[in-house]
Amino acid sequence: MKSSLARHLGTVASVLVLVIIAALPFVFRRSRPRAQVPAHGAKLVIISSHWEGVRQEFGEAFSRWMAAQGKAVRVEWLDVGGTVDMVKFVQSEFTRSPQGIGIDLVFGGGVEAHRHLAARGLLAPVALTDEEKRDLPAHYGGMPLRDPENRWFGAALSGFGILYNKAVIRRMGFAVPRSWEDLAGPKLMTWVGSGNPKSSGSTHMVYEIVLQAYGWDKGWRLLTRMAANLRSFSQSSAEVPRDVALGEVACGMALDSYAWSVIESKGEKRLGYVLPEGRTVINPDAVAMLRGAPHRRLAEAFVHFVLSRRGQRLWMQPKGTPGGPRRFLLARMSVRPKLYSRETGHLAVKVNPFRWKVVSFYDSRLASRRWDLLNDLLSACLIDSHEQLQHAWRAVMQAGMPPAGLEELTRPPLSEEDLVGLAASWSGDPELRSRMVLRWAESCRSRYQNLVERYGKQRSGCGG
Repeated sequence: MKSSLARHLGTVASVLVLVIIAALPFVFRRSRPRAQVPAHGAKLVIISSHWEGVRQEFGEAFSRWMAAQGKAVRVEWLDVGGTVDMVKFVQSEFTRSPQGIGIDLVFGGGVEAHRHLAARGLLAPVALTDEEKRDLPAHYGGMPLRDPENRWFGAALSGFGILYNKAVIRRMGFAVPRSWEDLAGPKLMTWVGSGNPKSSGSTHMVYEIVLQAYGWDKGWRLLTRMAANLRSFSQSSAEVPRDVALGEVACGMALDSYAWSVIESKGEKRLGYVLPEGRTVINPDAVAMLRGAPHRRLAEAFVHFVLSRRGQRLWMQPKGTPGGPRRFLLARMSVRPKLYSRETGHLAVKVNPFRWKVVSFYDSRLASRRWDLLNDLLSACLIDSHEQLQHAWRAVMQAGMPPAGLEELTRPPLSEEDLVGLAASWSGDPELRSRMVLRWAESCRSRYQNLVERYGKQRSGCGG
């Protein structure tokens, strides 16, 4: 009896073990983190250089828009840093997985970044509706607002200017900055803020604008003095408005949306913003679908939403207004001209770009071709050599700003013709790239050191 009971219990135990073993995959499948599966409905994956406010407002508004059509959609955002880091990440992922990288869209970054991706075959076209073709201009001031092959689209317009702290300006006795040249004056040494053009697409755009607005030689000389006046190169362009608002710097290069947002928060009595007349451009910020997008129809729907009147109102209206953003003020200019007249009196944006006197100096194709090369040149001569540059700038100022010293300090490391010639093979020849960057860095540092030795040891302290 005892033996029979033992055999029976053993059989039951064996069966229980088998049941448990068989159930384990289901147990763990339910408890495993489901990073690749949305909690409900479909998922759309977007890589973006936009700040948190843009991501949240557009992600949630798109989900509500789709829900009204009976479709549950969750937007998953991928943030790898600024525009430059985002472009590098996408290219790297496609090198590893040419058919697709599990990401649907790129949202954010100027035209040059999207042209860069399109030229490498990494973007897929999205067909515009008849209404979009009618109401969305193809160009603004000679600059394209969409790709001729519909691989990218201008999602908003951005201006590039100077944010300044009125209290600091008054206290230090500085002149209110109105132009890029004003950021290069010797009194402002260590009082100017800038993002890093290697990691920030909007900051890169400012440097390119200066080079084209003044011409290569004068533009480079101006950028050198502006860089010498920087407290440091902030990794993110979004840090500059914060530093200006806190009084860490007196003024800084800033995208209009960042500037208007911080002015809205801190007040116009404290902060001011200027777009240098005739020396800046208004440039589209873009959205595009990636090649091999895993959720193609949803990706196309997101592009149409961003371009729609409903999507464009998120950029323009104050938070909390009907149709506007719910939690974050975005303060960006719409690419739909009719919205400015329809929503008059209810806009957070104070500029109608379609009434601006459009400047014609900017060549976006040139900027796109030399994007990588210019970043490397800026890095070698102004960013990685920033400490040496500042020592040389102080020495030249202490010597009374002799013309010969200024000429040597600010001389371009190569001609624009040589730059354009190198640009054609820059990305495809890593050996050439490495050799030239090293040569530029060594040459500039040698020049800066010569100036310090010639004009005397640098003193502690700064201008102002």
